[in-house]
Amino acid sequence: MKIIQITDTHLMPPGMVVNGVDPEKQLRAAVADIIEKHSDADLGVMTGDLCNFGDPEAYTLLKDILAPVPFEMRLLLGNHDDRRNFRAAFSDHPVDDQGFIQSALDTPYGRLLFLDSHEPRTIGGMYGKDRLGWLENALEGAGEQPVTVFIHHPPMDCGIAHFEHIGMHDGGRLMQRLTAHPAGVRHIVFGHIHVLLAGTTAEGIAFSSGQACAHRFITDLDAPAPLWTGGHPCYRIVTLSKRGFHAFSVDVGEVPTAQAVICAGP
Repeated sequence: MKIIQITDTHLMPPGMVVNGVDPEKQLRAAVADIIEKHSDADLGVMTGDLCNFGDPEAYTLLKDILAPVPFEMRLLLGNHDDRRNFRAAFSDHPVDDQGFIQSALDTPYGRLLFLDSHEPRTIGGMYGKDRLGWLENALEGAGEQPVTVFIHHPPMDCGIAHFEHIGMHDGGRLMQRLTAHPAGVRHIVFGHIHVLLAGTTAEGIAFSSGQACAHRFITDLDAPAPLWTGGHPCYRIVTLSKRGFHAFSVDVGEVPTAQAVICAGP
């Protein structure tokens, strides 16, 4: 199964720049590359901070940019988003019984869970009792299937000083419940931190982030106020198969310098 992950697009009305980057230009280039090279994908997931201010105009633009994508898209909310404006623009998008942007999808390689960590006027994520009930049912419904989780805010400490106070504000409840799933968690995929990260929790659950498609940080783990920078439009190719979970980062617009020779091995 092939899944395309795009994250932290921070879309603005046309021509507007955020931290030195034009988010619309970045996203259009990423989507064009995805359509050209990965039209066979089974699913696309955008892991939050879809729009920089969560305004209706930006969601309308997002809908227009995604219209040519030939496969299903699951969109998640980040702290920059607005749930009401999102639902107005994407009225047919899956939600739970309380209106949170949460859903599940069963695949031959386990159940995919799409979680909503957005809380209005809060930079960090929230995942309290109002959402845990849905998760409980979703995990029970998974039965003996492992789950792969998609969410905006990392539900564990990411080890970056800038995010020390704006991570997940849930007292560890989400990770505790996921860790207790008998069939296991295959991987947790998130955004929010604007840099690539891969690791495992103390309990051994694997996690990774995508690179922000818009502005990103110059990686500095100890800086409370790191520097923003630009970069190529980007996305990740995630595959689920009998071999497990794999994620490959793609930068759009890289300039080739040479071609590798075929290696016959061993």
